[in-house]
Amino acid sequence: MNSVADVWDNVLQQLKKELSDTTIATWFDELEAVDIRGNTCILHCANDFKKGYIESLFLKNIKASLHDIFSMDFEVQILDDAAFAEFSGGAKKQGDRFTCAEFTFDTFVVGPSNKLAYAASVAVAEHPAQNYNPLLIYGDSGLGKTHLIYAIANVIRQNDPRSKIAYVKGDDLTNELVDAIREGKTAEMREKYRQADLLLVDDVQFIAGKKQTQEEFFHTFNTLYESGRQIVLTSDRPPSEMTQLEDRLRTRFEWGLLVDVAPPDFETRLAIVKNKAALLGMELPDKISAYIAENVTANVRQLEGTINKILAYKDLLGNDADEETVTRAMQDILKRSNEYIPTPDAILEYISKYYGLEESVIRGQQRIRDAVAARQIAMYLIRSMTNLSLDDIGKVFDNRDHSTVLYSIQQVEKKMKKEPSFAETVKEIKTNINSKR
Repeated sequence: MNSVADVWDNVLQQLKKELSDTTIATWFDELEAVDIRGNTCILHCANDFKKGYIESLFLKNIKASLHDIFSMDFEVQILDDAAFAEFSGGAKKQGDRFTCAEFTFDTFVVGPSNKLAYAASVAVAEHPAQNYNPLLIYGDSGLGKTHLIYAIANVIRQNDPRSKIAYVKGDDLTNELVDAIREGKTAEMREKYRQADLLLVDDVQFIAGKKQTQEEFFHTFNTLYESGRQIVLTSDRPPSEMTQLEDRLRTRFEWGLLVDVAPPDFETRLAIVKNKAALLGMELPDKISAYIAENVTANVRQLEGTINKILAYKDLLGNDADEETVTRAMQDILKRSNEYIPTPDAILEYISKYYGLEESVIRGQQRIRDAVAARQIAMYLIRSMTNLSLDDIGKVFDNRDHSTVLYSIQQVEKKMKKEPSFAETVKEIKTNINSKR
């Protein structure tokens, strides 16, 4: 089953090339790999709404990703709870992710980029709610934030098996609240989180801008904090950069300790490669381990995904972990430069899709509201994401002069300062363009 889960990890890495992180987090978080039988990948999704949405919109993407990995056509079957129970020969067991040996402090590779976050997490695990409450760990995706909060929960559960641990993702908190309001179960939802001895919220930045979710979380935070129970949060940025987060929550997030995790250096990456391979029972020659560590530099998740992919080739296709297999496993990553600079055409292509406008309209002179907004954002992003001068940017937009380009950029900057929601929109567009690398 490990190899099936590893295949699914690689599928998710493939999907991130064409889908935004928000889309992945929203729709794929409850999807788990069950089995691979012949050329059929079997998945399970407990959420019927998400299951139907994935089947109608993303099934072709999953099939294409499997084809990219194995160079053969795959069918995909998604089971609901009833079908999964029948498939498994009984009701689904709810495993405890916090007793999983994969996410412990022992399996976390410590380096200069994450040393403080690791030390703070150990301190919280050993003495919850005494030193750092809340603990907020921030940094880019794939650097080990979730590993650390699982490790905290693992230790607390071992020290006190009766401890109540609640884990939720920021975007799921909003979805759960909507369902609770619709079904008249807000009291049950509040009890679930406010009775917890340890509350873990992954990607808490997703509650920013959602008024009712922030209201509920504010009172949950106060209840737990005042009763001496531990809160641990992760985010992709510090609270000061969450422009749509209410000030009362921002100040509370900053009450305890803020620690960041950064991309690992070469020595740490090499240790991660060797550690992951050993956990999977696979021996990699030093030369191949070093080759992976030298070329996969973005984050821990990519390193682990590469090892998982090598193991999948070995277990499912019978390939040895030789240089050819490793090169094949890394092929999609090596295609992308870590110093990615999008072209103006790539930026315009995405903005065209985002606003539903023809590129010629964005480049042209039309003054309709959406066209002007899209045009100004495009100019701003081309200026901030490429090396083009104002004059060169003007040439992209029907030879406008540099003063017109400068005015458009200034308008976007002013609006971003005044309107947090607009700033979030621009940031989302920029993030999604970068994810296309």
